[in-house]
Amino acid sequence: MQERDFHLKYGKTELAFKIPEGQVICEIVGKEFPPIVNPVEAVKQAMARPIDAPPLREVVRPGEKVAITVSDITRAWQRMDLVLPAILDEINMAGVPDENITVLIVVGGHRLNTEEEFKVLCGETVCHRVRVLNHDAWDTDNMVYLGKTSRGTEVSVNRIIAEADRVIMTGGIIYHYMVGYGGGRKSVLPGCSSIKTIQQNHLWALGPNLGDGSNPNSISGKTRGNEAHDDMMEIAAFVNPDFIINMVPTPDGKYAGVFAGNWVSAWMEGTKLVDEIYGVNIPEKADVVITTAGGFPKDINLYQTGKTMDNACYAVKRGGVVILLSECPDIYEPLEFTDWFKHGNKNAVEKELRANFGIPGWVAFKEMECSDIATYIMVTRPENAELVQKANMIPAATMEEALKIAQEKCGTDKPSFIVMPQGANTVPLTNGKPQIG
Repeated sequence: MQERDFHLKYGKTELAFKIPEGQVICEIVGKEFPPIVNPVEAVKQAMARPIDAPPLREVVRPGEKVAITVSDITRAWQRMDLVLPAILDEINMAGVPDENITVLIVVGGHRLNTEEEFKVLCGETVCHRVRVLNHDAWDTDNMVYLGKTSRGTEVSVNRIIAEADRVIMTGGIIYHYMVGYGGGRKSVLPGCSSIKTIQQNHLWALGPNLGDGSNPNSISGKTRGNEAHDDMMEIAAFVNPDFIINMVPTPDGKYAGVFAGNWVSAWMEGTKLVDEIYGVNIPEKADVVITTAGGFPKDINLYQTGKTMDNACYAVKRGGVVILLSECPDIYEPLEFTDWFKHGNKNAVEKELRANFGIPGWVAFKEMECSDIATYIMVTRPENAELVQKANMIPAATMEEALKIAQEKCGTDKPSFIVMPQGANTVPLTNGKPQIG
């Protein structure tokens, strides 16, 4: 039988392998989409002709205090250093001087960013023009309580946001495996919310009772009926941001689209482009899915590999096999993630997560849950074997070894294959929806 060659990214190199052509169901790749040639001009046009809102310069008033949210260093692909000067100029033209503007790095529950990272995120010129600060979710003295959501979440946000005359949110929209999509309301929750508010909201990503595991509604591409998303929208509504500027990336990290205007409808328009580029319908599910986190830096550690593991669940048959390529040269980073595996098993992690929710713990739990769907084999460095096993996966040093194990585990002599070379970004769809099993 004729064989088909594949080359998937692994660290700073590629791993090559062959599988029988007749057993390949499909290769899942994002839609080719032309990048925006001039991002600055695109942002200017979006601010002048926004969605369901007046132009930005008509939203702000002379002399007002304006707060602009910017995502943290883990979202540096948004390249706000390119477009922030244009946003500041637009606000200046409305009569607001630089000294009335604060850029808040909305780190959510992540670590605080450094002064050098401010320059990477915002550009050195912007850092000299306006005040740039970190949000600190644990700094209770600088939080303002706004009320409770219908689900009982106690909403406290950064004082700078609460006391600003105008709040302008920036960010990026991609699939998010807890609340459907990133961007939009995430600049408020978790972005600039208190750690208590973040934890109370994120508990909706779990089922109601210990042992239920993850909430089946908390998945990529799903917002309707997603309790964590719905609660997040209510939290953002307390702030009621005045204007939003969100970007959707191309598969190689450039701008595919810029969406500005109303914080709800402009964001929702952006999610449609995410679906168009990254949602990929598959004819059927496979016995074996082979996927990669995308090479360096996407496979720098196990934490970053979680989205790829989750996306593969939508392409594999229940009881099948996933072969995951992820070199993980820094597999034990960040420690606030890998420390969760010390609890020993999935049930113990879930119990601790319910008592003290943290995103690193939720990612660890989600990775451990993947083995409920399929056998996961991770091609990685040999020294990573111990942690890989704690994450309920089988370590393999080579593709040849992984394919041999997959053949033994998949339950058929002639397995079907799906290959996912963009595993971190693409979401397999069955009848237009992500479905597990």
